[in-house]
Amino acid sequence: MLTVLRTSWPLLLGVLLFMVGNGMQGTLLGVRGAIEGIGTYQMSVVMSGYFAGFLFGSQMTPVMIRRVGHVRVFAALGSLISAVLILYAAVPHWLAWAALRVVIGFSFSGVYITAESWLNASSTNETRGQALSAYMIVQMIGIVAGQVLMNTADPAGWTLFVIPSVLVSLAFTPILLSVAPAPTFAEVQRLNFRKLFAASPLGVVGMFVMGGVFSAVFGMASVWGTQAGLSVPQISIFIASIYIGGLIAQYPIGWISDRMDRRRLIFFVSAVGSVAMLAAFLLAPGFWLLTLLGAVIGGVANPLYSLLVAYTNDYLDNSDMAAASGGLLFVNGIGAMMGPPVTGWLMEAVGTGGFFLFLSLLTAFLAAYALWRMTRRPAMAPEDTGAFTVISPAATALAVGEALEAAQDESPSAPPPQLH
Repeated sequence: MLTVLRTSWPLLLGVLLFMVGNGMQGTLLGVRGAIEGIGTYQMSVVMSGYFAGFLFGSQMTPVMIRRVGHVRVFAALGSLISAVLILYAAVPHWLAWAALRVVIGFSFSGVYITAESWLNASSTNETRGQALSAYMIVQMIGIVAGQVLMNTADPAGWTLFVIPSVLVSLAFTPILLSVAPAPTFAEVQRLNFRKLFAASPLGVVGMFVMGGVFSAVFGMASVWGTQAGLSVPQISIFIASIYIGGLIAQYPIGWISDRMDRRRLIFFVSAVGSVAMLAAFLLAPGFWLLTLLGAVIGGVANPLYSLLVAYTNDYLDNSDMAAASGGLLFVNGIGAMMGPPVTGWLMEAVGTGGFFLFLSLLTAFLAAYALWRMTRRPAMAPEDTGAFTVISPAATALAVGEALEAAQDESPSAPPPQLH
């Protein structure tokens, strides 16, 4: 780990500052939206814009990197993010915010892919796992730190928009001044959807469902908190608990998944999430119990993404894994665009508890589908499955890089797949 930190600290420091900015802007918009009198459903449209932009960015960034290189893409998108963070306060209208969220989602997607492919290229086979762990930890620390900074000023003013803008502007300074050379970028052909679905129906359906879960949890939590009457410190604590729960649960669930039928674990984790969110909907618990339930849904959402990727890869050749990662990310993005609007509609239809009802229904569906898939084909022996890797939608580029390298190791003479 010390080797990783010594060689990659400029990149990790930049990612940390980016994540502080991203963590602040998502929470801040939910709080400021209520101050500006923007309705729940309108805010859900605003929040969905980020995921639409993120999906578009995941498709366009490789093309941009190939044309102008990592450094220029990173600097250009970082500048866009910094500008958007200020424009939120200058144009407090939900349509303007929705458009700006598309831009910032596109930009953050590009920044993640650029940074992660850079980190992947600078790592060796021996240090890549440590680099990924350090990257995920830095992400979580940055987002939690963003929640702390939410309490430093009045959300009705400009200061909380200026702080993340400045941090993002500073974020790419250590990276651009680093002496480490920018890597080459290998593009990956997306796996045919029918082939991907035939290989793992649970993987494809699960990734679509998890897109809705991710976008509802990470896009609408601050909107829910504001509508539920929570204070800014309480909203910050609740959102921080989601990320902390996700970080804590990744590793034990990953360890277990390498030793049993992953479908059983997907069923169990999904069922736990569904019951927890149903309890939040039915019982109207107090704040500290809500915080615990927030940690539960975070501890369900993050590991499930990794579980579904690992399960899908169990049924693919190494040569197909890189392309499958891109396909799964696309499916996840489609689901993510639908999450906030459906959540907003439910919150208007049944009250603020609609936030938890939506999460309960999605995770219940995934649990039921995993249970049904267990009746369709026999389980693969644990020793025949691949190793669980901690990963999130933002870290898919690293998974693609690892899959490409594995495929090249098996077929040294074969060129990497190209996108035509």
